[in-house]
Parts: sequence; structure tokens; C-alpha cells
Amino acid sequence: RGIGRAIALKLANEGANIAFTYMSSADKAKALEKEIADLGQTAIGIRSDASSMQEAETLVEDVLAKFETIDIVVNNAGITKDNLILRLSEEQWDQVINTNLKSIFNITKLVSRPMMKQKQGSIINISSIVGLTGNPGQSNYAASKAGIVGFSKSVSKELSSRNIRVNVIAPGFIGTEMTDNLDEKVKADFISKIPMKRYGSTEEVANVVLFLASDLSSYITGQ
Repeated sequence: RGIGRAIALKLANEGANIAFTYMSSADKAKALEKEIADLGQTAIGIRSDASSMQEAETLVEDVLAKFETIDIVVNNAGITKDNLILRLSEEQWDQVINTNLKSIFNITKLVSRPMMKQKQGSIINISSIVGLTGNPGQSNYAASKAGIVGFSKSVSKELSSRNIRVNVIAPGFIGTEMTDNLDEKVKADFISKIPMKRYGSTEEVANVVLFLASDLSSYITGQ
């Protein structure tokens, strides 16, 4: 959905075959498969929870079996479980850290070996502006998104000698199902701080992914 769907369509439109994951939106996944097929590319939607190492291993094996290589990885899984620190439960903390941060460790670790054999690859991790600025009631979300930055900067230094690039996109306020659920006052406060005075679009995020996935950014890593 949202940003993930826009990214899948953008890359397919530029000639990429697509493997994407979903958790619960089976009908939307089938519709996206068809939409990508209509663009002339192969697409497979796989129900998978990237925060589980076992499911992530199966996912990477299935994608390699289907496509033989994995050239571009976009780690985009993200949830919010907002609460002030005094009310934030251990479960809310763990759910957000596992989905938003552990999933990126799992997938990045597992795709590193095939990418090293290929001697090329681009890994793009989706963080958030909240990971850089913080936000009241989102200490778990901000921690997970800040963790993505430190993780990516470190891994980029490990993998660069094999021509594997690792970069992060930290979107601001993007209009998606997730942000639609925010309180109107919170939305208005966000928009007042945005220079363009509007939400970003999922297409605008996808455009940056396309740049970082392509040879146009062949000298950019750890950013």
C-alpha cells in the first residue's frame, strides 16, 4: 500500500521485475501484481513478515528461485504504536522496533551474500524525518527510524568494496493511509513546519528511490 505500492509501480515502469511483500492486504496484492504485469514486467506478491528471520530467509530464497538475482532492495515495512513514554508498553516498544528496525537487519543480512556474488546491488532503507527530529508520543517509532540511519551508514562501509550501495530516505509528512489516521491538529502542526506547506506524495518518494536504485547514483552510498 501507500509508499510501497508507489515504489513498486515506479520501478516496474522503468523495466524492473518486482517481488513485493504484504501482510494482510491479499486483494490489493493481487491487484498490484496485475497492474505490474500490464506494464510488461513480472511481479510476485509474497505474504511475509520481514521481522521474522525465518520468514525473511524463505522470502529471499523464493525471490532468488524466481528471478536468480536480487539487484535492488527497498526496506519499507513500518508501523506506529504511539504513546507517551509513561504509558508506552513494552509490547508497543517491541512491536515497532521489530517491524521497523529488525526487519531491515534481517533482509539486509540475507541479501548481502547474493549481492556480493553479483558484485553489485542497491539497498534503500526507508526511515522517517521523525528519526532525525524526534516527536512527542513517538519515542519507539523515532528510535526505530533513527536506528535505520546508524545501521545503514555502518553496513554501507562494510559492503562498498563489493559495489553494493546502502542509502536511506527519510520522508517527511507523506499522504498515506498511515498518516491519514493522525489527529487533525497534529497534521496542521506538521504542515505549518513544512516549507512547501503540503504533504509529500508517495510518487515523490518513489522518484528518490528510482534515483538511488539506478546508475545515476553510482557514487552515492552511506547517505
